Amino acid sequence: MGMFLNSIEPYDKYKTITKGLYFVDKTELLEELIPALEQEQRFFCITRPRRFGKTVMANMIASFFEKSEGGSDIFDRLKISEYPKYKEHLNKHDVVYIDFSEMPKECDSYKKYISRIEEGIYYDLREKYSDLYLKQEDAIWDIFSKIFNETKKKFIFVMDEWDAVFHMSFMTEKNREDYLLFLKLLLKGQSYVELAYMTGVLPIAKYSDGSELNMFLEYNMATRIRFSEYFGFSDEEVDKLYEKYLQNTKKPQIDREGLREWYDGYHTASGQRLYNPRSVVCALSDNQLSNYWVSSGKYDSVFSYVKNNIDDVQEDLVLMFAGEKIPSGIEEYAATAQQLDTKEEIYSAMVVYGLLTYDNGCVFIPNKELQGSYASMMKKEKSLGYIYRLANISNKMLQATLNKDTDTMAEILQYAHNTETPILSYNNEVELSAIVNLVYLSARDFYRIEREDKAGKGFEDFIFYPVRYEDKGIILELKVDQTPEEAIKQIKEKDYILRFKGKLGEHRQYPQNILAVGISYDKITKKHTCKIEELLINS
Repeated sequence: MGMFLNSIEPYDKYKTITKGLYFVDKTELLEELIPALEQEQRFFCITRPRRFGKTVMANMIASFFEKSEGGSDIFDRLKISEYPKYKEHLNKHDVVYIDFSEMPKECDSYKKYISRIEEGIYYDLREKYSDLYLKQEDAIWDIFSKIFNETKKKFIFVMDEWDAVFHMSFMTEKNREDYLLFLKLLLKGQSYVELAYMTGVLPIAKYSDGSELNMFLEYNMATRIRFSEYFGFSDEEVDKLYEKYLQNTKKPQIDREGLREWYDGYHTASGQRLYNPRSVVCALSDNQLSNYWVSSGKYDSVFSYVKNNIDDVQEDLVLMFAGEKIPSGIEEYAATAQQLDTKEEIYSAMVVYGLLTYDNGCVFIPNKELQGSYASMMKKEKSLGYIYRLANISNKMLQATLNKDTDTMAEILQYAHNTETPILSYNNEVELSAIVNLVYLSARDFYRIEREDKAGKGFEDFIFYPVRYEDKGIILELKVDQTPEEAIKQIKEKDYILRFKGKLGEHRQYPQNILAVGISYDKITKKHTCKIEELLINS
């Protein structure tokens, strides 16, 4: 067992994962890799947003193939054990596992970074092949070639976060070229490579013209169907995890719909919906729905993508935050531009990083977890103009609503209408809904807000579920060229208040006082009118 060659770390890390209550067996991925061993198409690059299980899968692959004594205690009870060639390949291969996100102590140069990898591999090989004369001054690929020529031994390369080095502060353009050349010389055309499996966030084309590493078949989430089921959780998998949660949690605080609202919404090329796996596991373990998206790297801020073209993306941001889908060309998905200027380039990169999702020709914010990042940006970034200003009067709007101050509410909405945004044509309820969603931004700190949800005999525009029992619930109905009284009447006639009563036989979780809010806009007079009526839930 060495630092890189047949390291015990992937096995130990994956074994720890399999012991978890919310472990999901994805070992069938191995059934797609085993037939590729020693074949021409044996180079795979899997690109996914962070926190979608790339490292878990890399550890699983390495711990299955690498020569060791302990693999059977994990894999004998997993799906791969049913594969006909299971025993033939379990712990029978030499595996070189490299996590490219790791660095040596006090690393301040590419030379120190890459020397750690080259020297570590050399010492591992020298120890294993002590009967061969291996010279440290030789290139690492020449050392591998010497071993192959003298022993016929081949190696599986598992490389996690291959693009992490590009985000490191010491990297120069020359360093980047050297790194790509290092990977090319190590892998391309080398007979000693039995299989190469590589993961990253951005595709190879982001950093390369493709010629250096064009032996790799690349699989992203947006345009490639293969391997989709192995990264992220499906609805069925989350159903099973939720059952475990109910069975093993004394006082469950999470409902199944909450998991869908917070962590679902990602889409594969085949149309399958996926949950963020790390967030689901964290939420069930903590017994709390929250934002578990952990930032890492300079591209993680939503604002860092849109800042170069705020004028073009402002209108889209408002609509997407309100739940709308924005058309965007699928052919632009490579995110290859070094400078993100056009909307297509911006949205492509945001999808690659998981900040947007793509389905059927449109991009949109996938779930509530990501909406929190957009809400924070809207409140903090003054350069967003009217979005920033509207977001920062949202506290006043919520308080006016709770105080039944309809004059102030109408004044705020009129301010929104008079601002410079082109979206405020108010020709339909979608546009009005988008701005209402923005001026109630602060309400998301105190309410779980659902839009156009099934309620009673129809669909209300917004329903605000209070986080605290003592706060009032809110049902908000929007009307264009109708009166707010008509909106209140619809709330009553269609029994929208039933959402606060819970299912039959279920203990009611919300207070008795509900505010029915009607908001209307007259396209001729350009006036907003608001009405609020307090409703009582029958006990």
